[in-house]
Amino acid sequence: MAPKTSRSRISATERVEQHIRQCIYSGMLTPRERLIEEDLAKQLNCSRGPVREALLRLERDGLIVTVPRRGTFIRDISTESIEVIFSIRGKLEALCVRYLRQELTDQSEQTLRKALKEMKSAANAGDEEAFLQADLELHRTIWKLANRDQLYRTLNTVMNPFIFMVARAFSARAPIKQRYRNHEAYVETILSTPIKDVEAAVEDYFRTL
Repeated sequence: MAPKTSRSRISATERVEQHIRQCIYSGMLTPRERLIEEDLAKQLNCSRGPVREALLRLERDGLIVTVPRRGTFIRDISTESIEVIFSIRGKLEALCVRYLRQELTDQSEQTLRKALKEMKSAANAGDEEAFLQADLELHRTIWKLANRDQLYRTLNTVMNPFIFMVARAFSARAPIKQRYRNHEAYVETILSTPIKDVEAAVEDYFRTL
């Protein structure tokens, strides 16, 4: 009976963790919002044990923070931290773009333009959530096309969906179609700038965000 209980507990913990993680990534749970174990247990129809374990995992991943005598909250990120993260991301993505251009094929260019097309569709529909997901996918496409596993893993850690979600709060002030045009110009910069200059051009692009 013991192994069955263990498997059940693991399953419940993973279910709670996935639920909270998706709520954070989708914006249903916002920075500095408090998480209450009892409320989550009732909402998800489970005991408080799996909720507690899921919260520990999420805190380990940096998505939530526990403040003594105050409670557990969705992690907040300062403007300064966002600037540092985007500076790191700009340099790493610029390196990806250089590798991408050095090995550019017609197929990889088509893959990149297809990802941009998804952003255009979301922008034309005025769908902020779809636009965010297409934005994330466009940049992940760039990282994949660099064909450098270490860079891809590092960028996925630095620019996880939570960071994209927080960044959205800063970028959403601009109209969605303007944000699409910015990405369209970015893709053209990637594909048309001379290889010797493209890394610097990408870093310049990120400094203007």
